[in-house]
Amino acid sequence: MQTVDCVVAGAGVVGLAIARALALSGREVVVVEQADAIGTVTSSRNSEVIHAGLYYAPGSLKARLCVEGRRLLYAYCAGHAVAHARTGKLIVASEPSQIDGLRKIEANARRCGVDDLRFLTRGEAESLEPALACAGALLSPSTGIVDSHALMLALRGDAEAAGASFALLTTVVGAAIEAGGIRIETRDANGETFALEADTFVNAAGLDAQAVARRIDGFPGNLIPRQWLARGSYFALPGRSPFSRLIYPVPVEGGLGVHLTLDLSGSARFGPDVEWIERVDYTVDPGRGAAFYEAIRRYWPDLADGALQPAYAGVRPKLSGPGQAAADFMIQGPADHGAGRIVNLFGIESPGLTASLAIADHVAELLHTRL
Repeated sequence: MQTVDCVVAGAGVVGLAIARALALSGREVVVVEQADAIGTVTSSRNSEVIHAGLYYAPGSLKARLCVEGRRLLYAYCAGHAVAHARTGKLIVASEPSQIDGLRKIEANARRCGVDDLRFLTRGEAESLEPALACAGALLSPSTGIVDSHALMLALRGDAEAAGASFALLTTVVGAAIEAGGIRIETRDANGETFALEADTFVNAAGLDAQAVARRIDGFPGNLIPRQWLARGSYFALPGRSPFSRLIYPVPVEGGLGVHLTLDLSGSARFGPDVEWIERVDYTVDPGRGAAFYEAIRRYWPDLADGALQPAYAGVRPKLSGPGQAAADFMIQGPADHGAGRIVNLFGIESPGLTASLAIADHVAELLHTRL
């Protein structure tokens, strides 16, 4: 049995950022990932937006880690030649009755430490984006986009340069809390099992985080939260986008509404919507496009019939279900559960990509690691 300092389960953007942070602090790190490559699940099925931190409850982990993570992420991308763009974003009121909603978002954002928002009249917004139709808008200059795959490659490169190793096609099938640490049982693609004895175990398994936690013998089951799954489908617009900024409606239950995001080539995609599901399924139903046209035409009335093409879907690992208030990230450290040097990360949905570097620092602090 091999003895290591730290095992990280999950090689999505958050797991990679954590592995990097721990390795740079001098820890011996092994990352265990059940897929055949890094970042193949939630981290590669999202909008690739660098969020400013406007919507979250002031003082929450989402709010604090998003604002700090955004600052860290822009600096990291600039320093590591990771493609990104500070595009800015307009949150638009489609009708005068939604103006109050914009004001509430603005006030909430200021309480979260975001102080660069600017309220725009209809004329001001439509002069910035001539294809837009709205009653007013909020301009968020610090919102942007990032090449998430390039980001993850850079994080992996940093982690490996600092001594971290990766075991792909390897699943955590069991674990046990022992006096000297955590015994972790893994299985590879050939069915071979291998045990690791670790001082520290970080469960950053995303959609599988609850399942991994339940496999830890001796971990209190009552501290493992229920998970809900929300599928978000995306539709693409061929050709160049008619907008130069991201366009978001006033948020809806379960998400931020069907918004327009850009990729770094200037193409547009719309989504995600919110569809509560029972199991992970990335199928995009073309029939959902009808609701997309209706939602998009509230702020872009010139969208032509038949212009949208089904693109891809992602699944959010949520800690709140239909009709419930949005839940915060849940990041459990040793002081939270008293079950050894284990950190569980539950419900790491948006803004997890933006917050990834700040989440990594937070996990290191929970483990009393100095970066």
